[in-house]
Amino acid sequence: MSEFPPCPKCKSEYVYPSDGLLICPECFYEWNPEEMEVEDVSLKVVDSNGNELKDGDTIVVIKDLPVKGAPKPVKAGTKVKNIRLTVGDHNIDCKIEGFGAMSLKSEFVRKA
Repeated sequence: MSEFPPCPKCKSEYVYPSDGLLICPECFYEWNPEEMEVEDVSLKVVDSNGNELKDGDTIVVIKDLPVKGAPKPVKAGTKVKNIRLTVGDHNIDCKIEGFGAMSLKSEFVRKA
């Protein structure tokens, strides 16, 4: 394994040093490892009102959301319990009664 940290952009492990910088051969990103800030490992997800969400929270859908393959949308006002936060565009994983497992965007929910 490499003694250098992975690339901060693409997470490639094939990083090499050059003139005091580290270079990623896959995305061509160059950075100074001494100037790198320590990244906050915690995931921060906020709802439509700006309240921070945590794993296990209960949320309320604020807008009718169409569901691919379902005959009806998730209605506004639907309460969803015990959410899990994830990294990505749809950053909430949950189970909605009548629909099953689903991913939601945090901009369409509010904390209950």
